[in-house]
Amino acid sequence: MRSSSARGSKSYGTVVAAAVVAAGCALSPLCIRECRAEDSVTETIADSLKGDWGQIKLNLRYRYEHVQQDGLLDGEADPLRLKLGYLSPEYAGFQGYIEGIGNTTIFFDDYNDTVSGDKEAYSSIADPEETELNQLWVSWEPVEETVVKGGRQRLLYDNGRFVHTQAFRQLEQTFDAASVFSKTLGNFSVNAAYVFGVLDVKANEKDMQTPLLNLKYSFPGIGALTGYGYWLDYDDAEDSQSFMYSTQTMGVRFVGKAAVQEDFSLLYEAEYAHQSDYGDNPTAFDADYYHLNGGVFFPLAGSLIKKVTAKIGYEVLGSDNGVPFQTPLGANHKFNGWADIFGKNKPAGGLQDLYGSLGMGIGPVTLDLVYHTFQADAGDSDYGTEFDVKLSWTIQEHYTLAASLATYDADEYKQDTEKIWLELIVDF
Repeated sequence: MRSSSARGSKSYGTVVAAAVVAAGCALSPLCIRECRAEDSVTETIADSLKGDWGQIKLNLRYRYEHVQQDGLLDGEADPLRLKLGYLSPEYAGFQGYIEGIGNTTIFFDDYNDTVSGDKEAYSSIADPEETELNQLWVSWEPVEETVVKGGRQRLLYDNGRFVHTQAFRQLEQTFDAASVFSKTLGNFSVNAAYVFGVLDVKANEKDMQTPLLNLKYSFPGIGALTGYGYWLDYDDAEDSQSFMYSTQTMGVRFVGKAAVQEDFSLLYEAEYAHQSDYGDNPTAFDADYYHLNGGVFFPLAGSLIKKVTAKIGYEVLGSDNGVPFQTPLGANHKFNGWADIFGKNKPAGGLQDLYGSLGMGIGPVTLDLVYHTFQADAGDSDYGTEFDVKLSWTIQEHYTLAASLATYDADEYKQDTEKIWLELIVDF
């Protein structure tokens, strides 16, 4: 049974009330008219941030997060994150960008940030208060649709399972790398990089020597076939604990969408990868990864309920010699439940995740529902189940309100966990 507290109950009431108010406001004609009246103000702000001199990029995200876990005090935080960057104008195919990022709590700071070592009796919220250089790069476009980039940058391959910015957390993951992206060969694209270091979401800098290669061929009207290889070699002798993430992963992925009728499409995805130890990894292992996903999409244009997507999927992260399939650079919050029970560090017995999802637009509001059931891949342990729900509303393209809930019911792995988030995002 999940323990409860007055503070937890109050917080859950807050998120429900906020979701109802947001949905009601979104569906209100009066609110929509008032928002449209502010279009000119938003356009003025957007226009003032760019010109012949370049562009200023601004992203402000305020988040209230509440975490309730059995055996720990409730974690509560309201971090405010600011990203501020400058993109230079293009000259002779060259362009540069610099971006700083800072995160600090405003009213609530009763949480374990997993970095400082303080407040370990509280549930964890991995958003340390830090200010850092998030991006600093120079790019060159020698020919059309081919970009070479060097410096601290974002990298995102495919659906982000293996390489991603991990943008859910307040601090991002960025890479010190030389990269190239090319689509000059029509339906064939190349995404490659050599990574010298990674700045993770806890503001830790990790040294590595890591080639990344992602090759994709698109079949119009059918889907895209991708082959990839990622050779992660963590090599900081003062951080030998990271050596456990030194792995070589090679795989193939096919994802597509086929229109059956004008108002109905099939969605499908299949992926396989093999991973083994690499570099200075102290443990030899060979593990497999499988992911199958299928669903349907109904555009329902012109109706109150629209863009309905329903999927069912099965993801397996195998295990060998007590070592699970690793995804240290991936978007772990996006997969295996938003409660982050199965984040960067997977269970020693691996993981099987059978899940279903439903997403739709209700007026201007987007609703997402996901249900997971988790089991060990090695052995017969039932880990638990999780239910996730999110409501979001984007206004005038630059403002977003969101409310989310994740609830994990533990069986034989970790403890019952409930998390809620309320967010306000301003993005120019």
